[in-house]
Amino acid sequence: MPTENLKITTEAGHELSGSLELPTGLVRGAALFAHCFTCTKQSKAAIEVTRALAREGIATLRFDFTGLGGSEGEFGRAGFASDVDDLVASAGALCARFGDGILLVGHSLGGAAVLAAADQLPKSKVAAIATIGAPSDVPHVLHNVKGDIAAIERDGEGDVTIGGRAFKLSKDFLDKTRSIDLLDRVRAMRVPLMVCHSPTDEIVSVDHASNLFKAAKHPKNFISLAGGDHLLTNAADASFAATVIASWASRYLPMKDDWPMPEEGVIVCTGHGKFGTEVHTSSHRFVADEPRSYGGDDTGPTPYDLLNAALGTCTAMTMKMYADRKELPLEGVSIHVTHERNHEEDCGHVEAMESGRPIQALNRAITIRGDDLTEEDRARLIEIADKCPVHKTLEGHLHIHTDDQS
Repeated sequence: MPTENLKITTEAGHELSGSLELPTGLVRGAALFAHCFTCTKQSKAAIEVTRALAREGIATLRFDFTGLGGSEGEFGRAGFASDVDDLVASAGALCARFGDGILLVGHSLGGAAVLAAADQLPKSKVAAIATIGAPSDVPHVLHNVKGDIAAIERDGEGDVTIGGRAFKLSKDFLDKTRSIDLLDRVRAMRVPLMVCHSPTDEIVSVDHASNLFKAAKHPKNFISLAGGDHLLTNAADASFAATVIASWASRYLPMKDDWPMPEEGVIVCTGHGKFGTEVHTSSHRFVADEPRSYGGDDTGPTPYDLLNAALGTCTAMTMKMYADRKELPLEGVSIHVTHERNHEEDCGHVEAMESGRPIQALNRAITIRGDDLTEEDRARLIEIADKCPVHKTLEGHLHIHTDDQS
């Protein structure tokens, strides 16, 4: 999927570094992702979750908090309140581009930050909030700080390590972190909430999820990320969380009324990828693309994949209809369709080679399942395969008419 790098200017005057993951096709809505404590937008969870949301049609922005990654400012003097300010600025930039009503997603302390930021954003700007492994009290993150906290409070600042990385923290950072009553903000919140948490999280126990869930008003949901660790280092866990969140968020980020859904046929729309396009039928939508070897993003089947699929699916349906009508004990079929571009060379079509007209072929290998089928039944089913409507269309005298509808 295409990734757009951008900068967001905060009220404090410094720039935040962001990466916007864009759907290959049309945009259903937008989401803002907040990373965990001292992580960056390049953390495994940040990348996996934002790209999974983009696959669901949700343009998703991840960014580095003040003083982390590629963002300006001093992390050690910023504190939790600064994280909230960063989120407010980023949400404003996202709404300006995609419209109000965005999804906020936060991981670990980022989850606490999006809950706190909801209180500072106009209600129209936030459609829903999802947290992943979030603490129910902000000072909990100070347990991860290795250093002389008492000396920092006495001297005004000091050196610490967090997650094996060195930082210089100020007393102001500690004071701002301790001053937030997150559960009070959640109780006052009137935004749909999904709490995702692993019962095996050893950094932030699942009790925190229980506290957040109890404090929140309905509508609210809880999803167990059983087996996952706090940082979602397993890509499958991050992808699962994102897929569930995207599905849940579709209730609050509905399909746009002006999306092209034709009464018949299909409409193909170009999107944000280099070659990726979105296909709309009267009731479905999906993405087609080219593989990376052709310069695409590989976010969907290729046009020839779709051609092969048209023949294969129509063949399977036709065989099933016939078997049902004749009450044959057909258990199922598997059909492998491949496209051959140089069929005239492989099969010696001399006339085609002399005329310069290339002959292409679709090769169809059919496996029929059904132990009780007779040899006669199998032979008849293979004959029926050649009678499927798409097969007839492809081998018939097909005209394609093009009109400029601009």
